[in-house]
Amino acid sequence: MSHARQDLVEIVAAPDDLELARRALARDGDAFRTIMTTHNQRLYRLARGVVRNNSEAEDIVQEAYVSAFAHLASFRGKSSLATWLSRIVLNEALGRLRRTRRAPDLAQSGDLSAEAQIIQFPRNTATSDPERTMAQRQILQLVERATDNLPDVYRTVFVARVIEGLSIDETAQLLGIRPETVKTRLHRARARVRKQLDEQIGPVLMDAFPFAGQRCERLTTAVMKRLGFPQ
Repeated sequence: MSHARQDLVEIVAAPDDLELARRALARDGDAFRTIMTTHNQRLYRLARGVVRNNSEAEDIVQEAYVSAFAHLASFRGKSSLATWLSRIVLNEALGRLRRTRRAPDLAQSGDLSAEAQIIQFPRNTATSDPERTMAQRQILQLVERATDNLPDVYRTVFVARVIEGLSIDETAQLLGIRPETVKTRLHRARARVRKQLDEQIGPVLMDAFPFAGQRCERLTTAVMKRLGFPQ
C-alpha cells in the first residue's frame, strides 16, 4: 500500500449493514426500526454538535432519515451504514447552519433542557442522591456550553471524536479530511474546552463529592444507633 493510501483508511460496511439495507429496501419495518434505534444517539449528537440546538437537531435527524431511506438503494457498502447516515446528517445540519447565519446566535436561543443531553452520565438507582444529581447536571451543562462555544471546524471533530467516540480514521472519513487534520483540530478543541472548564468549573467543584441528603441521614442514623440513642 502506498504512503498516500495510508493517509485515509477506508472503513467499509459490515455484512449486517448490507443486510439491514436490503431488508429496509424491501419495506421491512423491523429493519427500519433497527437502523434508527442503532444510530439515533450518534446522529443526534452530531447534528446537535453543529447547530447547538436540541429541537433543531432532532428535526435534522428526522429529515436526514427520510432522505436516507428515500435513497437507500444508493448505499453500496463502500462505507459503514453509520458513516453513510452521519454524512447525510452533517450535510443537512451544515446546510441549515448556513441558512441561519443571519439569524441571532443559536447558542443564545438553544434549548438547554435536560431531556436532550450530549453526554450521558450514569443513571443512579432509585436511591439516587439529589445533591449528587444536581452536581452532575451542573458539570454536564458546563461541558455542553464549552462544546457549543467551539468554532464550527473544531466542534464537529470534538463531537465525533470525543463525545461520540469515533476513531481518528472514522472521524476523518466522516468529515472528508485527513487523520492528521483530525488530530490537529482535536488538540485545539480540547485545549479550548479545557481552558473554559478551568475558568468555570471551580464553583461547581465546591459541591463535588456531596455528602448530604439521604447519604448524610443514613450515616447519622447508623452512628446514633450504635451509640445507643433512641431512633
